[in-house]
Amino acid sequence: MEGTVPATPAKRGRELAELILTESGRAGLGPGSRLPTERRLAADLGVTRSGVRLALAALEADGLISREVGRGTFFSDAAEEAFAALRDPAEFLPAASPPAQGRLPTDFAPADVMTIRRLLEPQAMPLVVVWATARDFAEMDRCLAGGDHAASYEEFESWDLALHRCIMAAANSPLLAALYGVVESARHGQVWGDLKRRSASRERRAVYQQDHRAIVTALRARDADAAVEAMRTHLTRVAWHLLGETR
Repeated sequence: MEGTVPATPAKRGRELAELILTESGRAGLGPGSRLPTERRLAADLGVTRSGVRLALAALEADGLISREVGRGTFFSDAAEEAFAALRDPAEFLPAASPPAQGRLPTDFAPADVMTIRRLLEPQAMPLVVVWATARDFAEMDRCLAGGDHAASYEEFESWDLALHRCIMAAANSPLLAALYGVVESARHGQVWGDLKRRSASRERRAVYQQDHRAIVTALRARDADAAVEAMRTHLTRVAWHLLGETR
C-alpha cells in the first residue's frame, strides 16, 4: 500500500483557511464580521497558532479579510462570494462538470509549470496594459505590500500567488483567467512546493519583490514592451533558481 504524501505547509494553510471560512459561515459571520483571535481560532479548531497565522495570511492574500491594528481581523466585502458558495455550492459549479477521470492533476512537474508560465504570462502583459483599472493597480499594490511584510516562506508564497493572479485577472479575459487557474493549482502541488521551498531564501525573496515592482511599474506606465520584458526577466530568474534553466 502506498503511503500518503504529507501536505506542504502552504497546502495545509489553504485547507485551514477553507475550514475557517466554513466554520465562520456556520456561525453566521459574513462581510464586516470580526474574526475570533488567533488564540481562540487555534483552540476552537484544534490547530497551532502558527497554522492559524498561515491560514489568515492566505485569506488576506485572497482579499477575503483585512487586519486593522488595534481593532482585529474582519471579513471583507469580497468574502461575500465565498460565503455564498458555502451556502449553495451548486450555484457556483459549471453547468456540466467533467467526469472525474477527465479532471486534471495538480502535481505537474515544475519544469512543465515554468514552461507554461513563460508562454502565458509575458504574452498577457499587453492585454493588462490595455484593460487594467485603478482597482486592479490598487490590488497589485496591496499584494506587493503583503509580500514586503511576509514573515515566512509560506506567507510570501501566498502573496506571490495573489500578485500574479491579480495581474492575470487584469487582462479581463475569463478564458485566460481559467487557464491560469490550472497553473496556480499546480503551484499548490507537493512537488512544486518542495522544490520552491528548498530554493527559497530572504535574498531571493527580496529580488523577486524587485522584479514584481518592475512589472507593476511598467504596467502602470502602460508600457507593454517593458511589462513583457519585466515579466520574462522575472520568470527566467525563477526558472534558474528552481531548475537551473536560463532559457
